Amino acid sequence: MATNRSRRLRKKLCVDEFQELGCELNLEFKEDLSEEAIDAFLDAFLKEGMEANGLGYVGGDDYGLICSIKRGSVSEEQRAKVEAWLKARSELTSVEVSPLLDVWYPEKPINQA
Repeated sequence: MATNRSRRLRKKLCVDEFQELGCELNLEFKEDLSEEAIDAFLDAFLKEGMEANGLGYVGGDDYGLICSIKRGSVSEEQRAKVEAWLKARSELTSVEVSPLLDVWYPEKPINQA
């Protein structure tokens, strides 16, 4: 594929200066948690952990992708806030938040700006 792309095409493809960053999330719940407790946790996570930080979540109960609600990237500060919020929760036995990665092309390295 051509690497000499117009600005419009780079923006449409989310590459180069339009690269968008996010992170992967893996959670493990305590074994004795009820479905209602997991649902309550997920509601709080989406409201307090994601929306309060301008982020969105795509995935299931225990694995997913954190990205920006608007076009753009998750900052390292936002990633750290979400990780701290999750680690403070008693419902979880394990929390893994990946380093920032390209959400459209995860195999590509992050652009250094």
